[in-house]
Amino acid sequence: MSSSTQTAASHVPAPPGSGPTPSDLRAALADSGSVGLALFPLGLALGMLVVHSGPAWWWAPVFAGVIYAGSLEFLLIGLVTAAIPLAQVALTAFLVNFRHVFYALSFPLHRVRGRWGKGYATFALTDETYALTTGASARAWSGRRILWLQVLCQGYWVAGATIGAGGAALLPVQLDGLDFALTALFVVLAVDGYRAQRDIPVPVIALGCALVAGLLLPGQMLPVALGLFTAALLIRRFAISRELTRA
Repeated sequence: MSSSTQTAASHVPAPPGSGPTPSDLRAALADSGSVGLALFPLGLALGMLVVHSGPAWWWAPVFAGVIYAGSLEFLLIGLVTAAIPLAQVALTAFLVNFRHVFYALSFPLHRVRGRWGKGYATFALTDETYALTTGASARAWSGRRILWLQVLCQGYWVAGATIGAGGAALLPVQLDGLDFALTALFVVLAVDGYRAQRDIPVPVIALGCALVAGLLLPGQMLPVALGLFTAALLIRRFAISRELTRA
């Protein structure tokens, strides 16, 4: 093989998931940096909230590592400490994470190789990793790069929760408002999403569902509001699809 042929061959990109390359990890570190700046402090808040709510500090890394569903973890702390029936916990978890059903439609799982790799990629699918892996710049990412991204994101979360819980256990200073940390994040994300899409019916529907749930079943407001909102979005989607088909 001539030197020119070797040079040309060396510039041919490897197919996605073709093999272990250090660049996948370095690229994932760069990809996850901005997300880590948000996940780590939120993990700190989760860890401190776990300790302040009563459970032992080591429950924080267990929650973060095994459940790994940010908004649901904050909710579960209150549900567990209040001894809510398991059926209600399961329904809340289903409604809170129901959006992942739609994530699966466009998440690039086909690039991830192996049964274990696909299993972990499905387990570690979060709002942040979905947003990063489905963007235009991520269309050429390999399966290993996607997995490294998910591992790093969970690492930021677990590390933050562990350090936060350990610090709260050693320095038992009561901090108010920690349970609102993730709510505040999603409010900011919702505002940014509205600025990007300017889809006025969506926030109006969300507000209407919250008001109806709060008036009818104030003790079960969250699961009822989420259920109504999900149903409303599905109906709206179906109506838009029919209009486009007729047009």
